[in-house]
Amino acid sequence: MANVSKRYRGGGGVEGVTLDIWPGEVFGFLGPNGAGKTTTIRLLLDLIRPDRGTITLVGLDSRRDSVAARRRIGYLPGELALYDRMTPRELLTHFAYLRGGPPWSEIDRLAAQFTLELDRPIRELSKGNRQKVGLVQALMGRPEVLVLDEPTSGLDPIVQHQVHRAIRDAADGGRTVFLSSHVLSEVAQVADRVGLIRDGRVIAVERVQDLRGRAAHVVDARFAAPLPPGAFAGLPGVEGRQVAGDTLHLEVTGALAPVVGELARFDVVDLTVREPDLEELFLAFYESADAAA
Repeated sequence: MANVSKRYRGGGGVEGVTLDIWPGEVFGFLGPNGAGKTTTIRLLLDLIRPDRGTITLVGLDSRRDSVAARRRIGYLPGELALYDRMTPRELLTHFAYLRGGPPWSEIDRLAAQFTLELDRPIRELSKGNRQKVGLVQALMGRPEVLVLDEPTSGLDPIVQHQVHRAIRDAADGGRTVFLSSHVLSEVAQVADRVGLIRDGRVIAVERVQDLRGRAAHVVDARFAAPLPPGAFAGLPGVEGRQVAGDTLHLEVTGALAPVVGELARFDVVDLTVREPDLEELFLAFYESADAAA
């Protein structure tokens, strides 16, 4: 996807979006509601056409070779619509026939993996079980590209874990996964890289590992006695320091060794050290974008 723009008459859309996503990669696409995530997906799938820019999927032009490209894509929409009068078995058999496969044994395996009931009318299924139907139809046939929009919506934690494992297995098998979500913890578990979109523009593309490497560790400690004035001041890599009596709060962007050495000088009663979660990291990105604006 190179320099892709799409503007709607009533406002909104995306502007100048460029993304390169590779085989064997899970790419997390993040942003608040209305940021342009769904528009980007619809452009990728040639459901809408860009005002300018080019989109290539598995070496095919998404517009000129639209049908051929979509044969090689598994897609789970964020707003899933199903034939309510059918059972999951009937619906998945229909989809498998349209695709010229896959074998029913694979569908059965996926249904068992997600504990999906196959012979109950879809109109009687819960939201979570409807989501499982969508997941099976997206994954069956082992498509080269998976485009998943909020894939774990409505699912219980056990099934969410199964979905995360299926996503990682797909990438480990050399397939490409485009994962659109606003659940940051989900993306942190499975993604290799993340793109942040805001107001229709991609404001950052980062490796999750690099984000974590740049993140500050948060150190909170409580001591047996109040700290002396100036304690923990001037330590390398410490960007935030708060001391109140016998409690200490530090934000450490450098090595932890100097902090540990200083802690050893005092009688520590309680100590926690943690990395910020992705939500904190991404909020920092958004705040930086606000400052630049």
